[in-house]
Amino acid sequence: MTDKKSDTRSAAIAAGVILLVATAVLYLMPNVIVWLGTFSPWLGTGFGVLVILAFFFVFWLRARYQRRGQR
Repeated sequence: MTDKKSDTRSAAIAAGVILLVATAVLYLMPNVIVWLGTFSPWLGTGFGVLVILAFFFVFWLRARYQRRGQR
């Protein structure tokens, strides 16, 4: 059995790290898209789409990891 307090602390730390990284990336994203857009509008659009998909991918991976631990 795992300690309930340890699980809660681990989840809070993971959420904090994800929030900080996502905030930094989303803060810088418009500047990067504009810079990439000077080379190609498709490149800027592709980068924006990939960043947003990566955001949801991280949560999907975390959910899979948590489900696997419950079995």
